[in-house]
Amino acid sequence: MHVTSEEAKKAIDGALAKAAATETRMCIAIVDSGGALKAFYRMDDAWVGSIDIAIKKARTALYFGMPSGELGQLSQPGQPLYSIEHSNDGLITFPGGVPIVNDEGFMSGAIGVSGSSVENDDLVARAGAETIGVCDLPDHPWRT
Repeated sequence: MHVTSEEAKKAIDGALAKAAATETRMCIAIVDSGGALKAFYRMDDAWVGSIDIAIKKARTALYFGMPSGELGQLSQPGQPLYSIEHSNDGLITFPGGVPIVNDEGFMSGAIGVSGSSVENDDLVARAGAETIGVCDLPDHPWRT
């Protein structure tokens, strides 16, 4: 099941509230369970370059069923997924993308946020996802 338009709006609103609380300017992307862009919001004065990054963070989290930052840990030199960011028309493997998991435990989409430090991006993304579900799937074979 895909994230609905109503859920996407709630996630963006939750992310916007956290962005305001952290005094950041963000680009926020929601993708559905097929990786298609469902909703997008660019705050005033958010970097143009963050548009693509937010979308790719969301798709990265969706494609691999884990927060983009966790995939980043697995893609460092010497790690099992080194260079994976070059696949799938480009992935973003630093924090700020998280899956959106519904109450039944299924991933219905993902949210990606870009515009500040990766720590703030991750906080804002998680705040958005948590308005409509949770951020983490059950155990995943690549997770440590």
